[in-house]
Amino acid sequence: MKRTILSFTMLATTLAFSQEKEIKAAFKAIDGDISTANSQISAAEAIIGDKTYLLEPELLEQYYYVKGTSLLKSGKTLEGAAYYSKIWDLAKSEIFTGKDSSKNKVYFVGKAAADASGISGLKMTSYTITTTDKITKEIDALVEKVYEAATKDYNAKNFEPAGAKFKETYLLLKAKGVENVQTLFNAAVSYELAKKPEAAAECYIELINSGQTGAETTYTAVKDGNVESMNKTTWDLLKKSGATSGYTDFKSETSKSFEKDFYEGAVRSLYDSKQYEDAIKYADLGVKKYPDNVTILNLKGLSYYNSGKGEEFVKILKNQIAANPKDSNSWLNLGEMLRENPATENEAADAYKKVVEIDPNNKFAYMRLTYITMGDDEKTMEKYNTLRKSEKMDDANKVLQDRRERFLKALPYAEKWYALDSENIDVVTLLAAFYRTAKNETKATEMKAKEAELKKE
Repeated sequence: MKRTILSFTMLATTLAFSQEKEIKAAFKAIDGDISTANSQISAAEAIIGDKTYLLEPELLEQYYYVKGTSLLKSGKTLEGAAYYSKIWDLAKSEIFTGKDSSKNKVYFVGKAAADASGISGLKMTSYTITTTDKITKEIDALVEKVYEAATKDYNAKNFEPAGAKFKETYLLLKAKGVENVQTLFNAAVSYELAKKPEAAAECYIELINSGQTGAETTYTAVKDGNVESMNKTTWDLLKKSGATSGYTDFKSETSKSFEKDFYEGAVRSLYDSKQYEDAIKYADLGVKKYPDNVTILNLKGLSYYNSGKGEEFVKILKNQIAANPKDSNSWLNLGEMLRENPATENEAADAYKKVVEIDPNNKFAYMRLTYITMGDDEKTMEKYNTLRKSEKMDDANKVLQDRRERFLKALPYAEKWYALDSENIDVVTLLAAFYRTAKNETKATEMKAKEAELKKE
């Protein structure tokens, strides 16, 4: 019997044709006959394997749509959303085309994939997706339901399932081309409240990597006495049209950025999950953007301390200070590291004093100086009560006298702290006690009134 031997090029062409035929059949069937669609797409996958770069963009889009829709319909929401997101990557990325060493036509999505292929002479083009309306229809049927369930769980303090559903909402919206970072932020916060720091850290890191800050700009204009919201493109066009547009009072308002919270949350969650190396990494990134953020600075120091690298970090900080004595951040970090050890607490106080010398408005340094100077008041009172119960009144009174002296020394630091942070109930409470010790009843009464006011809020 005579055998027919196909050349490699002929075989590749046959495979490509088979893939095209089966993917198109699956795409045609998916909205009505999911069984046929799954059968056809499985046959295509058996041939193509992981070589999706052999599919031209239109065929690749159809493949992703069939896979995404099939998974969604089978209840695998996140997996389906992930395939839909790949379609948006097609729309946003450059497509690099050419031929491989076997003369197969190749299509790489994005420069990174093209570079990794090692193929030279690829031409860059772009692709316009066609399944937008189909994706939106499939996703919209799920998003509202999932978001409502997430909110219900959150309000019922079922924080872990709330986090999962908020993240699912984010991924579903992303699958239709909308990157709503607020829903992912909600997921991160929910996971933290559920004491699931690993899951929270993943969300915060994704928020940081998204490049978005959570701030949103709204655009409005007035027509016939009514305020109308619109997208930026329409707003710009109408504004340029002037009086002929019929609109007046054009306004744009940008909401608060949450980027600082993203970094704080990432470092805090990584620290809580004992991922100290990553906590230090993201703390460094956060400090570059927010050099005076005491939360990040504190967590960075604690991460070094708990990872067993405390001494190493102190050496680094001292070298930085030697090179730049006016570096208040290094002095602040040094203070944070030294205060962890009672034996170096006085050195820590000196570091904080250098901070306020360089930066007189650093409320965090004044806070640390207040607490270091006043000492551990809980332990002081325990010692006093023990001596009093033992009827060692001379020793007990000496403890109280030392306490008064420390309070008086701490008072100027607390006053500086209050001047910079007057709505902080901790410093208000301390000042009420300090003023009583100083026999300044007028100021003590003022602080007690302020404390009561803050407690009502």
